[in-house]
Amino acid sequence: MTDAFPKMASLPREPPEEDRKRSFWMPRNYVRTVRRTDQSFQACNDLVACFTERAKVEKQYAQQLSQWSSKWKSIVDSRPLYGSLMRAWQCFFTSTERLSELHSSISQSLVGEDGARVKTWQKETFPKRLFCGFKESHDNNSSFSRAQKPWSKKLTKLEKVRADYHKLCQREQAALEKEKQANENVQMSEEKKQKFVEAREKASEEKEKHRDRYEKMLEDVSSYTPRYMEEMEAIFENAQEEERKRISFLKQTFLSIHRHLDITNNESVKAVYSELHQTLMSINEQDDLKWWKNHHGPGMPTDWPKIQEWVPPVKKLKRRKRDQKGQGSRPVMIGGVKVRALYDYAGEEGDELSFKAGEVFLKVEEEDDQGWCRGVLSGGKEGFYPANYVEVAE
Repeated sequence: MTDAFPKMASLPREPPEEDRKRSFWMPRNYVRTVRRTDQSFQACNDLVACFTERAKVEKQYAQQLSQWSSKWKSIVDSRPLYGSLMRAWQCFFTSTERLSELHSSISQSLVGEDGARVKTWQKETFPKRLFCGFKESHDNNSSFSRAQKPWSKKLTKLEKVRADYHKLCQREQAALEKEKQANENVQMSEEKKQKFVEAREKASEEKEKHRDRYEKMLEDVSSYTPRYMEEMEAIFENAQEEERKRISFLKQTFLSIHRHLDITNNESVKAVYSELHQTLMSINEQDDLKWWKNHHGPGMPTDWPKIQEWVPPVKKLKRRKRDQKGQGSRPVMIGGVKVRALYDYAGEEGDELSFKAGEVFLKVEEEDDQGWCRGVLSGGKEGFYPANYVEVAE
C-alpha cells in the first residue's frame, strides 16, 4: 500500500457532505458492495423473466403468421388464377410459413437455450448458506466487518475526543468574554477580577490538555489507516473479480440473445440490429468495474479525519437597533487602531467586511453592545465586523 496516500492526494480536498457520508471508507458503507451479489442474482431473475415474455411474443407472432397463411392459402387456391401469377401469390404464404417456423424456433431458443443457461449458471454462481443468504454475501460482509471494526472503533473514539475538545474551546471563549467584561467593570474589586482570570486560565489549560488527547487520537487513527485501506481494498478487489465474471457472462448471454433475434436481411432492420450489436459489443468489464469503484468503492472522495479548529459564533447584527441609536452615539477613533484577524470571516450583508485570518486592518469605531465594530480594510472598504474575530496588532 505504498501508493495509497498519493492516490488520496488526487481527490478533492473538500468533497460534498453527501459524498463524505456515503464514502466506501466510512463505517458500514461497504454494505452496498455486499448487496451487489443479491442484486446480481435478482438481475438474472429479471433477465430470464424479460426474455421469457419476449419468447411468448415470438410464439404468438408465429401462430398468427401461420393462421394468416392457412386462411388465405385456401382462399387463393380457390381463385381462378394460374401460371406465374398464382405461383407468385402462393410464394407469400410459403415465405410466411418459413418465417413462422423461424419465430417459433426463436421462442424455443430464448427459453430453452438462453434462459436455461442463465438459470444453470445462476445456480452454480450463487451458492447459498443455510439461514445466511448467499455464501458470497455472507463471506464479504464478514470480511469487510472484521477489517473495518478496529478502524471504526478508533474513529468513534476520535469523534468523541473532538467533540470534547470543541466544547472546551467554547468554554474557554466564554471565560474570555467574562474576564473582558470584568476588566471593563470599574466597580468590581481586583479580587473578583482575579477569579475571572483564574477561571479563564483553568479553561485554557483544560482545552490544551484535550487538544493533546485529540492530536494523539488522530495520530493513532492516521497510523492505522494504511493497514485498514490495504485490508479493505483486498476484500473489495475479490468482490470486483466476482462481479467482473458476472458482467462477462451476462455480456455473452446478451450476445447470444441478439444472435437469435437478428434474423432478417431487410436493410432497415439490419441497421437497427447493427446499432444494437455495437451497443452490446461496447460492454466493457473494465469500464463498468472502474465506474463502480469510483462511485461505490475505494475511488470515492473521502474526508479523512483531521483537526477541525473551533470558530466562535457570530451574533447577528441588528441594523434597525444600530440605526436608531445614530452615528453620533458611537465613539470614533482618531486614526484608528490596527487589528489582526484571528479567523476567516465572510460578510453576509453589503455593509459587513470580509477578511482572512492573519489580515491586518484598521478598527475605527469601538465595539457596540451587539459585539460589532466598524473597520476599514487596506483597500479602503469600510464596514462592520464581529469584535471577537480580531485582536489588537502589535
